[in-house]
Amino acid sequence: MLSSNPISHDQASRPLADGATRARTGERHGLSGAIIMTCNRRTFFRFIGAASLAGGAASMWNVTRAADSGAAAAYEVSHSDAEWHKMLSDAQYRILREAGTERPFSSPLNDEHHAGTFGCAGCKLPLFSSKTKFDSGTGWPSFYQPLDRAVITHTDKSFGMTRDEVLCRRCGSHLGHVFDDGPKPTGLRYCMNGLALTFTPASSGAS
Repeated sequence: MLSSNPISHDQASRPLADGATRARTGERHGLSGAIIMTCNRRTFFRFIGAASLAGGAASMWNVTRAADSGAAAAYEVSHSDAEWHKMLSDAQYRILREAGTERPFSSPLNDEHHAGTFGCAGCKLPLFSSKTKFDSGTGWPSFYQPLDRAVITHTDKSFGMTRDEVLCRRCGSHLGHVFDDGPKPTGLRYCMNGLALTFTPASSGAS
């Protein structure tokens, strides 16, 4: 079952857009002059550019959030840090457990158009139906709606912005962010990291 209302990880629900205080997704212009949505705002990419100059290109996309000061939330699936390292590749660990961001257009799942289900690379929980996937032009797999009770959202105030971080409901792994510039019927764009996802083709024509 598809859900247009992901569970909020905050104490109170809040709208995805709240006027001037709401961080909007940015835009960039391609060579053709067409406006292409990006996974984060212009200021994020400015920060990334400055970070790459200061720390080298190798750290450009390995941007991670600071650890929460409070106790970690209880999830159905939990592992020690050592276990996560053993289960995941280094690149997956940086994204799923440290909230990193992969390079745009680097994931094969961005161009995956077969019928099937996209799941969490951390715990295999089904997250999105291929029916809700669309081409956002950002270079990251994008969906307009998650499966029922698949994800939770968390307020992310890193880099001086306020964004809605998307986490796996079962293991708490970082998946990406959700923005309010998506297509109908929800108007939402779940901008996901391909390395945070798995893809299971549909069987017997189902999706």
